Amino acid sequence: MTMNMSDVPGKGSTPAFDAGVHEYRETYYDPGYTPRDTDILAAFRVTPQSGVAPEEAAAAVAGESSTGTWTTVWSDLLTNLDRYKARCYQVESVEGQPDQLMAYIAYPLDLFEEGSVVNMMSSIVGNVFGFKALRALRLEDLRIPVAYLKTFPGPPHGIQVERDKLNKHGRPLLGGTIKPKLGLSARNYGRAVYECLRGGLDFTKDDENINSQPFMRWRDRFLFTMEAVGKAETESGERKGHYLNVTAGTMEDIYQRAEFAKELGAPIIMSDFLTMGFTAHTSLSRWCRDNGMLLHCHRAFHAVIDRQKNHGIHWRVLAKWLRMAGGDHVHNGTVVGKLEGDREATMAINDLLREDFIPADKSRGIYFDQEWASLPAVLPAASGGIHVWHIPELVAIFGDDCVLQFGGGTQGHPQGNSAGAMANRVALEAVVQARNEGRDLIVEGPEILNAAARHSAELREALNLWREIKFEFDEVDRLDPVHAGS
Repeated sequence: MTMNMSDVPGKGSTPAFDAGVHEYRETYYDPGYTPRDTDILAAFRVTPQSGVAPEEAAAAVAGESSTGTWTTVWSDLLTNLDRYKARCYQVESVEGQPDQLMAYIAYPLDLFEEGSVVNMMSSIVGNVFGFKALRALRLEDLRIPVAYLKTFPGPPHGIQVERDKLNKHGRPLLGGTIKPKLGLSARNYGRAVYECLRGGLDFTKDDENINSQPFMRWRDRFLFTMEAVGKAETESGERKGHYLNVTAGTMEDIYQRAEFAKELGAPIIMSDFLTMGFTAHTSLSRWCRDNGMLLHCHRAFHAVIDRQKNHGIHWRVLAKWLRMAGGDHVHNGTVVGKLEGDREATMAINDLLREDFIPADKSRGIYFDQEWASLPAVLPAASGGIHVWHIPELVAIFGDDCVLQFGGGTQGHPQGNSAGAMANRVALEAVVQARNEGRDLIVEGPEILNAAARHSAELREALNLWREIKFEFDEVDRLDPVHAGS
C-alpha cells in the first residue's frame, strides 16, 4: 500500500490535529454526563498538588486511567475517544480536608477484559497513582455493573452451600488460628489442632505466613493436621476442618498442595490472596469450584494498601474484587479487636460481602448502589485480638453468617487449647440463645456470659483472665462526610 505523505502528521501544509499540551478538563471533565447502567463507576479521594485546580486534578485521574496521556497524539484520530474515554462527572468537597476532593469517574465497559480483576486493577489503579500532579490518591469505592459482574463466577460455593456441606446452621462458625504461628513441628502443630477442635471449634487455621519452612514442611503439616481433624470429628460427631494454606511461590506448587489436601479429605484450603496475586488466586478459586473445596482467603498485605485514608485503595474495593475473583471466606476485621477498622465501614463491607443488593449510603462509606446479580456470598471472618468478652458484641455486629476466629483467645486459656475452645463454644451458644430470645446483646452481654459461666468452669476462667483486656485506639481510617460540588 502506498501512503500519501500529505496524510502523515507534520508533512502537510496544515496541522493534522490539534497538537500540544492541553488541560485534561477539556476532554475528561464532563459534569453534565449521566452514567450509563453499564459504566463502571469509581469514587476517588484526590489530593492535588498546590496550584492544580480540583476539576483539572479530577479530570487527570479520569484521563490517565483510561485513554489519556500528557500531550495530544495524532493517533487519537484513529479511534472514537468519546466511546472509550473515562469521564469525571462530579466533584465533591471533603469535610475537614480542604486540600482533598472526591472525584466521581465513569468508565465505559469496553475498557475492561471480561472476568479479569487483574485488568481492572491495571487500568483503574495502574500508573495514575504515580502521577506527579497529585500529592495523593485513594480509590474509595467502585460500582461494578451487572453486565460486567456476569462475566465473573464469584465464590466457589458461597455461604448457603458451605452451611449445607458442613451441616452447621443457626449460629456463627467458630475458628481459631494455631499459635505460635511459626516454629512448631508438624506433630506438635497437629496436637494443637486436635485440642482446639475437640474442645468445640468448627475450624482451625494456618496463619498467613505458614507455608513450607524448614521447621515444618507443608506435606508433614497437612498429614498431621488432617489426622487431628479426623480424630476430632470421630470424637465429637461434628464436621470439622482446618484451613490448609496452599500459598506458595509458584502456581505449580499451589496446585500440588491443593491436590494433596483434597486427597487427604480436607473440606477447605486457604490462600493469601493479595500476596499471591489475583491471577493466581482466581485460578485457585476455579480449581476449588471444580473440586468441591471451600476456599478461605487471608487478607495479608491489605493494610499496606488500604490503611492510610488519603492514599491507596480502600478495603471495601479489595473486598469487592475478592467476591468477584472468588472466595468463600475473607477476613474483614472485628471492630472490637486489635486490628484497624471503622465500625460503620466494617458493617457496610459485611453487607457488600453477603447481600445481593446494597444501597448507596455515604455515611457507611458506600458511594454507589451495588447489585451482585446472584453472585454467591462470602462469609466474613472476624479475627484479631478477640476473646470471650467480645462475643456478644461480635454476634450483634456480624450476625450468624460469619466465622469468629479466636487464636490467642482460645490457646491463651490457663487450662490449654481444649478448655479455651470449650469456653468459646459455651459463650457463643449462650449468646445466640439470648439473641434468639430477644435480649439486647450489647446491654446484657456481661450478664449473659456470667450466667453461662456458672455452669462452665472453662468459661469462668476465661472471663476472669481477659476481663480487662481491650484494644481502644482511634481509627486511622475514619469516614469523612462529603458534600456535592461542581
